[in-house]
Amino acid sequence: MIKRLIVIAVLLMFGAGFGAAFHLKDRIDSPMALTSEQTYTVPSGASLRRVLSDFESKGWIQYARAHELWLRYQEQTAIQRGEYRVSPADTSSDAVNRMIEGRKIQYSVQFIEGWTFRQFLVALAANEAVDHTLTDTDTASVLEALNIDQQHPEGWFFPDTYLFERGTADVDILRQAHQRMQQELSRAWENRSESTQVDTPYEALILASIIERETGAAFERPEIAGVFSRRLAQNMRLQTDPTVIYGLGEEFSGNLTRSHLRQDTPYNTYTRSGLPPTPIANPGRGALEAAVDPAEGTTLFFVARGDGTHQFSDTYEEHNQAVRQYQRFQRRDDYRSAPPPEEQGGGS
Repeated sequence: MIKRLIVIAVLLMFGAGFGAAFHLKDRIDSPMALTSEQTYTVPSGASLRRVLSDFESKGWIQYARAHELWLRYQEQTAIQRGEYRVSPADTSSDAVNRMIEGRKIQYSVQFIEGWTFRQFLVALAANEAVDHTLTDTDTASVLEALNIDQQHPEGWFFPDTYLFERGTADVDILRQAHQRMQQELSRAWENRSESTQVDTPYEALILASIIERETGAAFERPEIAGVFSRRLAQNMRLQTDPTVIYGLGEEFSGNLTRSHLRQDTPYNTYTRSGLPPTPIANPGRGALEAAVDPAEGTTLFFVARGDGTHQFSDTYEEHNQAVRQYQRFQRRDDYRSAPPPEEQGGGS
C-alpha cells in the first residue's frame, strides 16, 4: 500500500512538472499582450534580461524569467540597440529575433532630382529622425565636415530616397549621397559616346544638371542634351534660363526678366560662352546618361509647349514660329526651359 502511494505521488509530481512546463511553453509561444503596434527602443548596452523585464513591466508578457531561459536555450541573446516595431501578432521570440537581426525601424529622406544642395540641407533639417550635426551650413563648413575635396558642393549628391535608422547623422546621409553620385557619374562617364561634347566627368556633371533643370520629361533628356551638345560644338552660347536663375541666387523672386538675362554673372549663359563654372543642381541618372550620350540630330532650339514637353526646331525661323504658337499668351512660372530669344542665335 505504501509503495503504491509513493508511485502515485511521484507520478503526480511529474505530471505537475510537465503540466507547468507545457503551460509556460504555451505562454512563450503565444502572441504578446498588445492591442496595437508599438515602437520599442533597445538602449545601448541593454541585455536580453532587461528587455524581457521591460516587456513584463509593460504587461506584454508574463514570467519574463521563463521567456529568458527559453530564449537563451535557443541561443537568442545578442540583441542590437535601436528602434523596433512590435506588433500584437509577435511572440517574445519574434520580437527578440528582430532585435538580434537588427531589423530596425527605417526612416527616409527624399532628395528630388534637380534640387540644389541647399534644398538637400533643408530636407535634412526638417526630418525629425535625423541627428542634426551641421550647425554651420555655409559651403566651406559643410565640405569640411564631409571631408569632401571639392570647391563647391553643388551637383555632387545623388538624388534618391535614403533609408536610415533614427539618430543617423545628417553628414552620414550626405556622405552616402555623395558616394552614390561618384559611382553614378563614373558609370555614366565610362559609357560615354563619341558624340559627347564634354571633356571631363565634371563637365558632364555640369551639363547633366542643366538638362535636369530644363525638363521633367525623361524621354526628352537625350534630345535636349543633343541641342546643347551641338551648340557647344558650334560655339553657340547655351542661353538657358536655369543657369541665369542659379546665378541670381536670392535676388531671383520668381519672375525672370529681360534685364536678368542681360545681367552678367558667371552662370549667365546668355552673356558667357560655354558651360557655367559649376553644376546648378543635383542631376539624376537619366540626365547624367543624356549628358554623355546626346541624341543625334540637327535641332538647335526648343521651347516649352506648356504641358511639360518641348517643341524642338532646327532653325531660328522655325523656333520663332514655335514660340508664337506655344508661348504668346502663356505666363511662364516654371523656368525649366528658356524663353524666346530676342535675336538670331538666341537660346532654347
